[in-house]
Amino acid sequence: MPIETLIKTIQDIMRKDVGVDGDAQRISQIVWLLFLKIYDDREQEWQVTGVGYKSPLQSRFRWSNWAKDPEGMTGEELIDFVNNDLFPSLKRLATAAGVSPHGRVIGSVFEDAYNYMKSGTLLRQVINTIEEDVDFNSSKDRHLFNDIYEKILADLQSAGNAGEYYTPRAVTQFMVDIIDPKLGESVLDPACGTGGFLTNAIEHLKQQVKTADDMDKIKENIHGVEKKPLPHMLAMTNMMLHGIDVPSNILQDNT
Repeated sequence: MPIETLIKTIQDIMRKDVGVDGDAQRISQIVWLLFLKIYDDREQEWQVTGVGYKSPLQSRFRWSNWAKDPEGMTGEELIDFVNNDLFPSLKRLATAAGVSPHGRVIGSVFEDAYNYMKSGTLLRQVINTIEEDVDFNSSKDRHLFNDIYEKILADLQSAGNAGEYYTPRAVTQFMVDIIDPKLGESVLDPACGTGGFLTNAIEHLKQQVKTADDMDKIKENIHGVEKKPLPHMLAMTNMMLHGIDVPSNILQDNT
């Protein structure tokens, strides 16, 4: 399914839900669902390639265990699970003692997130649409995230307040090319939005990578700060899809 059709299909389902009011809430809802789907796909990869990776999530809170089955939870049961089990558990990861860096990332993403949908039947339809049409362990679909992301950005701009501006990708690419960051140098975007400058910087630096240590230098030296929860969540997702598995240097804060 083309990306525009996928996002439109999801938004059309959400329009039937009495709890979702306007484009900004629809986008926010899509973004947290996509984050959990992408995180689950990445976890599957880390468990194969990462030495001793252990999920910070209880088994029942992993996307593959509560969302993946198209015949799984729905209706009141699903809404009750999301609002009273899933969200409180994810939010606790931000402050709970002994949480792994991966867990802290999830906690920071969900600290200010909210489920707006009130119909579990419609939420199940949205989840099934995402599950059927997107596999982020497929290189083709991972590449498609850029298109999903561009569509969400375009919708964000039309739904946003005056004074918000998301820099076009051609501009961020041009600025990174001119600045020409080198391996080992720190890169900071103090108002990083959805991470456009940083992802271009990461791809620029990857061209200089020769060893695993070089990749670690990139992970250590990419820094961002974003005040608003929604673009911050998009930035975190964007970082993970560009090889920054634990984007703990992307803070939700006021620079």
